[in-house]
Amino acid sequence: MDRVRKIKVPIDNEVLAQLRAGDELSIKGIMYVARDAAHKRIFEALSHGLPAPFDIQGTTVYYMGPSPARAGKIIGSAGPTTSGRMDIYTPLLIAKGLRTMIGKGPRAKEVKDAMMQYGAVYLGAIGGAGALISQSIRSSRIIAYEDLGAEAVHQIEVVDFPCIVINDTYGGDLYESGKAQYHLES
Repeated sequence: MDRVRKIKVPIDNEVLAQLRAGDELSIKGIMYVARDAAHKRIFEALSHGLPAPFDIQGTTVYYMGPSPARAGKIIGSAGPTTSGRMDIYTPLLIAKGLRTMIGKGPRAKEVKDAMMQYGAVYLGAIGGAGALISQSIRSSRIIAYEDLGAEAVHQIEVVDFPCIVINDTYGGDLYESGKAQYHLES
């Protein structure tokens, strides 16, 4: 466990600059949950000069649609969703200040280019481990787009949230370097 770096979100620029593809992280702090429909609304607001429903500057967004909480629980299963569905909206959000995204799966070239240009990172969470990840969430509340149900924007507080750096600010890509180890084509 000594290879795991403990960091607090939002991540400051100095820490972002130190992260490299493959770094294992344990996250603590406040982040926001948003999926496809919420990203579309945020994108449309920003495109029209309106604010996002939360301060996007320097923040972390987790691509997740929580399942309903059982009695006595803060949240239901909280596993990552496929990040590529947000790729059409992400470059603008990064340009407006989004610095950390968490999800699963590879990102489009335009997203990786925006990460390098503006200094953002993409972290991978463990797909299929939603029940385990939910144990890292200490609080959750809907802050916008309640009409979207599971796709509403949530603010969550996490402790010991496990993830790994997939794309760093320098163009490092864990998916690509992993394939290269085994001489696999992209």
